[in-house]
Amino acid sequence: MNFAINDKVALVTGAGGGLGRAIALALAAEEAAVAVTGRTAATIEETVALIEQAGGRARRYILDLARPETFDGVLAEIRRDLGPIGILVNNSGGPPPGKASGVEPRVWQEQFNAMVASLIQLTDKVLPDMRQAGWGRIVTSTSSGVVAPIANLAISNSLRMALIGWSKTLAGEVAREGITANVIVPGRIATARVSQLDAARAGRENISQQQVKANSLATIPAGRYGEPEEYGAAVAFLASRQASYITGSVLRVDGGMIPAC
Repeated sequence: MNFAINDKVALVTGAGGGLGRAIALALAAEEAAVAVTGRTAATIEETVALIEQAGGRARRYILDLARPETFDGVLAEIRRDLGPIGILVNNSGGPPPGKASGVEPRVWQEQFNAMVASLIQLTDKVLPDMRQAGWGRIVTSTSSGVVAPIANLAISNSLRMALIGWSKTLAGEVAREGITANVIVPGRIATARVSQLDAARAGRENISQQQVKANSLATIPAGRYGEPEEYGAAVAFLASRQASYITGSVLRVDGGMIPAC
């Protein structure tokens, strides 16, 4: 299927690796011009190189979600280099694991600013481009913890839930302007982040990381961890012209793992 976004500019945050890189590669494969953003020059340059090797178009920009005061300057560069932004993929890193109780208020505030407030601010700054064009796609990547809370990931479970309410509300506000807003939820996707979480769980439970993975696989009807490319493909579809009637939704890419309806 031709997703018909070859004339669009896509901004992907956290695109230096893992799910963000997979998303950037998927959008570039659909011939969108991709603004690859992240905090570390080396990793986002690697993503750009992979896109260019595959014949796609991309440029890299340093964008730290913890520093919203830099957003205007970065967005001005993207617009100058590539054009108005039509697709925004909000993808933030995960917070440290931990329990819900006993977390310093400062940590909650810092993580809220980085994981929630920054994405809302960035979206607000990109929306004028979409409104001017009468077309736009906003896709926010979260976690399966927003549907079924994950043990020892209290900050992620709690704060990412705020993005669900925000995205659903935003979708209702901008739908008549040709703009969609959706949330995408990964299950166990084979990334470095998931490997780190498996290792942390192995340490807590005093079992091997291989046993942790085996225990996880037992809960996944598909019988395997997902591939980052599969997640990227789902985001690319939500960003497509064909997905124009999908908005305010939460799409799970989890191999059937999440138990709740």
